[in-house]
Amino acid sequence: MVIMVIPPTSPMLITRNLLYTGITRAKKMLIIVGIEKVIEFMIENVDIKKRNTGLEYKMRRINA
Repeated sequence: MVIMVIPPTSPMLITRNLLYTGITRAKKMLIIVGIEKVIEFMIENVDIKKRNTGLEYKMRRINA
């Protein structure tokens, strides 16, 4: 069971990819909590942004 809360936030954060991830993680039940217009925006938002998390740098430091 997945409960996905989608607050109104920056368009960069609410993408179709995020919605797809929530949907595909749900095995038996998916509950989406949010404003309909925000969810509609997610469906239409196909922009993919490069995320600069620093994860690669941190992993290289651990393995060095």
